[in-house]
Amino acid sequence: MNMPSSLCEFGPRVSSQMQLFAVSLELILVDLPGAFPRILGHEPVGEIVAVTPDVTARKVGDRVGSAWIQSTCGRCEWCQRGRRMFCPYMKGTGIEAQGGHAEYMLMNADATYLIPDKVSYEQAAPIFCAGYTVYGGLRWADPKPHERVAVLGIGGLGHLAVQYAKAAGFETIAISHSPDKDKLIRELGADEIVRDGKTLAAAGGADIILSTSNSTKSMVDSIQGLRPDGRLIAMGADAEPLTISLIDLLSKRIRVIGSQQNGPEYLYEALDFVAQWKVKTIVETYPLAEAAKAYKRVAEGKARFRAVLTM
Repeated sequence: MNMPSSLCEFGPRVSSQMQLFAVSLELILVDLPGAFPRILGHEPVGEIVAVTPDVTARKVGDRVGSAWIQSTCGRCEWCQRGRRMFCPYMKGTGIEAQGGHAEYMLMNADATYLIPDKVSYEQAAPIFCAGYTVYGGLRWADPKPHERVAVLGIGGLGHLAVQYAKAAGFETIAISHSPDKDKLIRELGADEIVRDGKTLAAAGGADIILSTSNSTKSMVDSIQGLRPDGRLIAMGADAEPLTISLIDLLSKRIRVIGSQQNGPEYLYEALDFVAQWKVKTIVETYPLAEAAKAYKRVAEGKARFRAVLTM
């Protein structure tokens, strides 16, 4: 909440540049709120350099990061239910609240999360949105033992989704249209690689598809690979509507589920997998002065897979 007595200030050591493109893209596609000029960056991590007197849960020197939700009203139905992501007055980091592409960032103390000691800043930054999002999607799908998980789109989010699904113990399939990524996908832990929904079905199908793609066409195509009672977890955004066959919906009893970050316990678990060396973010690092270069590589699809700004 916007109370000066609950604020801390920290100097971001790194900030994932991938979100600069993601936010810009989302602003174009879905007209997210927020006025310009603004400081973008919603995956910031760094060291706390100052706190207000009433802050007791954080101290100077703590290594922390901040996720999408920077503050909420605390009074509406959704805040009281513990579902802060639905608060109509929610302020997002890098949107309504100033983001982390700066030397210092002012944030609400209760919007910070401690980074495990074994996790570097470069590894932690992308987890606060990309990793949090895909792991939250996997958990929200409520996977059962022996179910098969497929990941659609092996990019900034997808390369993490493959690792999380495998680390959680599930047979993991990658849906990738890019043969040049096959070797890397295998190294990430995928048990199988398919090219589309048809070949996914031929390979036995999947109970859960984690869609990290921004292509509605690819999402629709992948649905034919869902097994009965299967779930498509949508985490990518596209301007085109998603069209689903009612025959498939009824006869196979499939579900299409929208997902976001879904709760702080999932962020804790997502970071813990990184601390256990079971998940690793593939990043490119750039000094803050080269933000434009990093942005260009992301916009051209050349970054593998997260571009990170360092201070």
